[in-house]
Order: sequence, then C-alpha cells, then structure tokens
Amino acid sequence: MQDSIIKEITVKAPKERVYKAISDANELIKWFPDSIEGSMEVGQTPVFVFEGGSHKASVYIEKATPTDYFSYRWVPGGSNSFTGDVSTVPNTLVEFTLEEMGDETKVTVKESGFSKLPAEVAEKSFSDNSGGWQYMLDRLEKLFIQS
Repeated sequence: MQDSIIKEITVKAPKERVYKAISDANELIKWFPDSIEGSMEVGQTPVFVFEGGSHKASVYIEKATPTDYFSYRWVPGGSNSFTGDVSTVPNTLVEFTLEEMGDETKVTVKESGFSKLPAEVAEKSFSDNSGGWQYMLDRLEKLFIQS
C-alpha cells in the first residue's frame, strides 16, 4: 500500500493570493468544499461540507506558515462522512506547500498516512483521493484563470 499522494500544479498568481485560496474559508469554498463550519485557524476543527450537505468531513488544522505552508488532518473515505475528533481515529495529513516561481506559484499537495488506515478503506481512499486531488487542483487553477 502506497502511503502518499503527491500532486502539483503551477498557477499564474502570487503566493499570497494562492495561500489565501487554500487557508481562508471564504476562498476555499470557491474550489474545494461547498461550505465550511468553523474556523480555519491552527488547532481548530472545522467541518468541510460537500455534495450539498450529504458528506461532511471534520478536519484538524495542524500547521500554518503564511504564504508557504498549510496542513490539516482528516479521515478520508469518499462518501463516508466523519465528524468528530480526528485525532481519535486513523487519519491522513494533507499538506499544501507553495513555491514562488516568478509571477507564478507552484502548489504541491501531499496527502500521507494511507498505509496506517484500516485495510478495508485504505486502498479505496488512496484511489479516490488520487483522482480527487487532481480534480480539485484543476478547480483551483481555474479559479485563478477566471480572476
């Protein structure tokens, strides 16, 4: 079982703007969850709401280094909702790293910890999230093309 998914894109936007898109609830909902319940501050546990409310995912905001890095933990599982204390169950770490490249920003998303998930969800979660991250990063890229 592979442990990590790594996806990269380069967007035509400054790092500050991209960081805001991945760490500010009002910006994040433009390309990732439909809505967010709670605060996106380090140590907080907001809930990402998907599919019009039919899927919810609690996250734990792990670390934020403005304009460079943002991470959170969550429980992957496709259509399975998990709300609660993420630290009490097997979870994965989602990390966004930003690198300035002239007038563009390279965005790397890494989700790791799949090998520590229960076997019955690990493989499907890895497969679903591999395609899911590509889809979401394409949406992120479009956000900067449209603006």
